Amino acid sequence: MTTEDLVFLPLGGSGEIGMNMNLYGVGAPGRRDWVMIDCGVMFGDLATPGIDLICPDPSYILEHKTRLKALLLTHGHEDHIGAAALMAPRLGCPVYATPFTAALVKRKFEEYGAQHVELNVIDMNARFTLGPFDIEYVTLTHSIPEPSGVILRTKLGTVLHTGDWKIDRTPTLGPLTDVSTIKKLGDDGLLAMVCDSTNVLSAGESGSEAGVREALTKLIAAKKGRVAVTTFASNVSRVVSICEAAAAADRSVCLLGRSMLRIVEAAREVDLLPQGLQFVDPRDAGYLPRANVLYLCTGSQGEPRAALARIARDDHRDLILNDGDTVIFSSKIIPGNEREIFNLQNDLVDLGVEVITEKDADIHVSGHPCQDELRDMYEWARPAIAIPVHGEARHLEAHADLAEALGVGEALAPRNGDLIRIAPDGPAVIDEVPAGRLYLDGTILTPDGAAPVRERRKLSYGGAITVSLVFDGRPALVGGVALAVYGAPFDVAYDPRQPSGETGALAVEIEEALDDLAPPKRKDDEAVEIVVKRAVRRYCDEIWGKRPIILTLIHRLRA
Repeated sequence: MTTEDLVFLPLGGSGEIGMNMNLYGVGAPGRRDWVMIDCGVMFGDLATPGIDLICPDPSYILEHKTRLKALLLTHGHEDHIGAAALMAPRLGCPVYATPFTAALVKRKFEEYGAQHVELNVIDMNARFTLGPFDIEYVTLTHSIPEPSGVILRTKLGTVLHTGDWKIDRTPTLGPLTDVSTIKKLGDDGLLAMVCDSTNVLSAGESGSEAGVREALTKLIAAKKGRVAVTTFASNVSRVVSICEAAAAADRSVCLLGRSMLRIVEAAREVDLLPQGLQFVDPRDAGYLPRANVLYLCTGSQGEPRAALARIARDDHRDLILNDGDTVIFSSKIIPGNEREIFNLQNDLVDLGVEVITEKDADIHVSGHPCQDELRDMYEWARPAIAIPVHGEARHLEAHADLAEALGVGEALAPRNGDLIRIAPDGPAVIDEVPAGRLYLDGTILTPDGAAPVRERRKLSYGGAITVSLVFDGRPALVGGVALAVYGAPFDVAYDPRQPSGETGALAVEIEEALDDLAPPKRKDDEAVEIVVKRAVRRYCDEIWGKRPIILTLIHRLRA
């Protein structure tokens, strides 16, 4: 008989920051029962033109979805829940989340038409059984309400999956980390901890939200003109801190940006916001004295459609900023967003606005554990095995080294697709499964490497040239060659009756190449297309040094 095992399989978030998707299985190979923890996205960039969201490819677990017991969500950040509405209908399993996370996910289900998915709202510290898994949520602290680790108890051992966390000893919203439960796991003999690696390269501690609130209060009180603050909308603690700092400076708060409104609405729905917290309507905020209003905006990462970017472009319908006003970035720069953020800040400076960032004042702290916090967690949990996740390769390897230095017996730094046996006789990579990416292209999910994205990349580099040809029945070219050029340094269009410039010369080259083609071959569309593409490529190589996309349209007149 095949021995049953306990396995861990990351499909996203190991070898990258974002797009978290993790699976745990118990049973004999081919007959394992599974649970999935988190189902996140990352965002498209210049390398993926036209793509807004990227999510892990769940193909492997879809082959076993009849044995998938649940999707468990640890908290409401996009890199952990952003793909839930896209994937849950395909997975066919129930979803479990605490109230605030569930409120966010419910809105996503409605947006994507996935209301039929079973969404179970569970209490903080809930404990329940799914197949061979005894599951318990454990409260942590992070930069969003209700962050939870997941304890998976099985007959082969217990695993703590931390999700995202930090140790905030003075949080402004929500409870402290449940240290007693984590310590009891260590006392009882924790088999493995699968742990956040984002800040493992940073010494010390990440800092407390209470310190940010104090710094914001002093900073905002010293300003005389309009103040706009931008932060991650999901950081409800920061939103509350900003509102309290505004109240201390006798400023009313106005919310700008859809995601900010959506998050605040969800927080109010589950009674997370302090009683009496009110916001002024954007249409009314403009009538308030400049020293008595604060705008809380989306757009801290330079998103072009966010409220702050529209303000910087001076095309926001409710707010104009100029000399004497201040914009505070109560956030960090996510790697990859540097250019967009710096351009945004420069645009604000050009309006006469003072820009203040975390480099200028203590107005942001990370939501992920630095080295001292990781030491505390390992001291409490005392796992026999450490499996770092949620990080690039350098983070995972550094985390594994740190865990071993802290006395953990074995550490394994995984990559997406590594099927890892935790017990018995683990950890060990026993197989490698497909672990690709899916792109959300409009409303269609397409695999990484699909033709549309490749073509857009090529278009962004070399543009496109369309060649239109009309042949009569002989076959002879009728009316010459018509060209349309996009993104190339030629004339935009070409009139065969008035040849001029480089585009005219290109048309002549195409005509000469067709003249060299034997008449029977001119009746073959494929042969004509090959000749045209060769002529265009040769010409573009010589005068431009680039190869655009070439489209050939062939029309044939009937006798």
